[in-house]
Amino acid sequence: MLKLLIALTFIAMLISLAAGAGFLLKDASTSKRTLTSLKLRITLAVVLMILLVYGFSQGLLN
Repeated sequence: MLKLLIALTFIAMLISLAAGAGFLLKDASTSKRTLTSLKLRITLAVVLMILLVYGFSQGLLN
């Protein structure tokens, strides 16, 4: 279950990265969608790190 959550979080990060790149290339300079995508990606990275630390500390990940 934990490995599935880690994989889903990583996939969500990749989707957010692709969306941010698309927003950066297509949107006007006043758009905040790129910043929102970055905030989401940072939040997902923090969640991923927490899941990894939890998994290693509990012995669920080798």
